Amino acid sequence: MFTTKGFAATSTRQIAEMVGIRQASLYHHFPNKEEILVALLEETVSPALAAAGRLADAAAPATVRLHALATYDVTQLTTTKWNLGALYLLPELLTDRFEPFRAQRTLLRRHYRQLADRALTEITDDSDDTSPALTDLPFRIVESAIATRADIERGLLPGPENEGAAGLLADACLRALGWTKPMDEIRAKSRALLAEAAGGTPVRL
Repeated sequence: MFTTKGFAATSTRQIAEMVGIRQASLYHHFPNKEEILVALLEETVSPALAAAGRLADAAAPATVRLHALATYDVTQLTTTKWNLGALYLLPELLTDRFEPFRAQRTLLRRHYRQLADRALTEITDDSDDTSPALTDLPFRIVESAIATRADIERGLLPGPENEGAAGLLADACLRALGWTKPMDEIRAKSRALLAEAAGGTPVRL
């Protein structure tokens, strides 16, 4: 409801009715709707941060690790029941209560920038052009999945919803940094790395 009606226009009674419980029962779990929003925001960034941490030290080129992180992150953003990423645009997030979330999102962005910086060096054999605007592109490309999903849900773009979005946007992250080679090998290594990060047999790429 926060993503469709806005935070201010949504009451705890409406939330309780939507999930099928009494308003009093809702307060046993969350003292107010701000805490509900905190929990939802946590759900959008914590999995990606955990994945970024696992991929940071993986024995794979930065191009593969960046592709894997983008694939994982877009998958999370596009397959949840609700488009929780749309919550990032709520003006309420600028208040002090949501500073921990903003710090987490900044940390995730830093992971993307570091991987993009290293990937750029691998792609170009030159680390001179590592401006923040360029290395920030992968993070922005990944988060474009949020607006695309919203457009699909509003009927402004054709479905099925976000089919193939993870692979396409992960590819776009590398293309934005100058990758011009075919993507097949990168995709295969990215999938293997994600399988390893999920608990599979370690592989060296």
